[in-house]
Amino acid sequence: MAGLVRRSFDSADETRPFEGGKGRMDLLQTADGPVGRAVFEPGWKWSEHVKPLAGTDSCEAAHTGYVVSGRIQVVMDDGESGEYGTGDFLQIAPGHDAWVLGDEPCVVLDWTGYGNFAKPAA
Repeated sequence: MAGLVRRSFDSADETRPFEGGKGRMDLLQTADGPVGRAVFEPGWKWSEHVKPLAGTDSCEAAHTGYVVSGRIQVVMDDGESGEYGTGDFLQIAPGHDAWVLGDEPCVVLDWTGYGNFAKPAA
């Protein structure tokens, strides 16, 4: 392992666009696993813009991350709900829907849940 590593999400190893042009997920493969940056555009909703790619009823990824900008609402399958905004750390268990709040993009960094996020089902 190198002593210092510098990578840019602008030159990601992989970019996965969301349905309807509502954003993208940029993925970097690191020695410790994938790290992703999602850009959720206003109007983005998991159940509309990722569900067709995932092929599951709700998001089955666990997320551990940081909201760089914007706001997002998350609703668990059991009805529990929470809002995250700029500067918030987040942990979200599998089994949820989510959507952007407001009229600015929501940018989220995630180091546990984006490896298979928005990846078309095989």
